[in-house]
Amino acid sequence: QVQLVESGGDSVQTGGSLRLSCSASGDTYNMYCMAWFRQVPGAEREGVASIWNDGVILYVDSVKDRFVISRVNANNTLYLQMTSLKPEDTAVYYCAAGWARVCFSDSWWKSENFNYWGQGTQVTVSS
Repeated sequence: QVQLVESGGDSVQTGGSLRLSCSASGDTYNMYCMAWFRQVPGAEREGVASIWNDGVILYVDSVKDRFVISRVNANNTLYLQMTSLKPEDTAVYYCAAGWARVCFSDSWWKSENFNYWGQGTQVTVSS
């Protein structure tokens, strides 16, 4: 098992930037596919980006060229650098860990493919 704790959520204005962090503990961190998801009230949790150890990275189209996912296995930390933020990016952002094969799957963006979740951190973008 792995335990995940997110941090870095905040309120910013349109065009601003934020960096989310996710600290992992427990099982061997580098054996997991890591991802960021987000969720707004009344909607399903959607995949934002995923990353495997050798740099296999996938993004949902709405965040390409604005968000960058990265991981530092030496300190068991996952990051999401968000720039050019828009009001539609407002959501609770979750860190997730899943089996390695998920990072190579066309359905990586589905929440049911991930086994472990953090508690979430709120990101609010105002216009």
